[in-house]
Amino acid sequence: MNRGAPVKSTAPDTTAVRELLEEGRALTTPALRAAVDRLAPPMDTVAAYHFGWIDADGRPAEADGGKAVRPALAVLSAEAAGATPAVGVPGAVAVELVHNFSLLHDDLMDGDEQRRHRDTVWKVHGPAHAILVGDALFALAGEILLTEGGEHAARAARRLASATRRLIDGQARDISFEHREMVGVEECLRMEGDKTGALLACAASIGAVLGGADDRTADALEAYGHDLGLAFQAVDDLLGIWGDPRSTGKQTWSDLRRRKKSLPVVAAVAADNAAARRLTSLLTADAKKSPAEFQDFDEAEFADRAGLIEEAGGREWTEAEARRRHAAALAAIEDLSMPDRVRERFRALADFVVIRER
Repeated sequence: MNRGAPVKSTAPDTTAVRELLEEGRALTTPALRAAVDRLAPPMDTVAAYHFGWIDADGRPAEADGGKAVRPALAVLSAEAAGATPAVGVPGAVAVELVHNFSLLHDDLMDGDEQRRHRDTVWKVHGPAHAILVGDALFALAGEILLTEGGEHAARAARRLASATRRLIDGQARDISFEHREMVGVEECLRMEGDKTGALLACAASIGAVLGGADDRTADALEAYGHDLGLAFQAVDDLLGIWGDPRSTGKQTWSDLRRRKKSLPVVAAVAADNAAARRLTSLLTADAKKSPAEFQDFDEAEFADRAGLIEEAGGREWTEAEARRRHAAALAAIEDLSMPDRVRERFRALADFVVIRER
């Protein structure tokens, strides 16, 4: 298996996915910029830096703006309900604002100094601005949805509020796991289902809700997004240990450096073999070390832990889990009536999520 390409599956239709992501980005970005312009200085400038629209000195920039999976899902789900893609734009903007609110706070809480190959907001503008701008984006999401979402905005806002609460619950559990010696696989899946799955589930249904879809359709699309989110997070967890820093923009062994109890780790520890027992012994000792002691580890020590995770079966289990969730996502929308072109795009996007390098 190639480093940085963690899950074997059918190769996605990259042209179809690229077109979908670009369409979602083209529809959403002008509305997202207009929303950010509502913020008072300096929050508008700090937010613009975070989104990659300007550099640290305020000059226009074209930094990597992320994969734009959530906006693409929101506008695609509007089409699944028989509406135009534009109907899903307020939902796409709202979901993207909530997602970036979580990124701003996550970077600060995790101490991450790099995102998308450049310094994070808290590193450039300070922790206070990272917190305030994150809060502002969170508030702005509800405002945009309720003022621009049309007659079904309240239904969409309820789904977004529920997803946001679950996202925060998941993040809180993720942080608590870092201070525990052991975490179960089911616990980890529940956490990741909230932290990542909830907002992707909302993105996959919010455009349809704004387009007037009934609850059966919205719930099926939400189920697709939830399982897609778990597949997405499983791949992220693989990349967090074995991803190529040139693609991910993060340090080698980044999740191991942060003592994250990610899926490969908890699956490896749960295995009944010698590598699992050796890994458990190391992680138990690691948990007792101070952050300063842990940061003094050299590359070989992190590589040793990564090797034990793979030997115990954690990598293989997580790859299989990504494939299982990919299949479940597609099964969730199998019986929905939608144009063939839209269904194929949902399939292509699911393939893309499990075949990526960043």
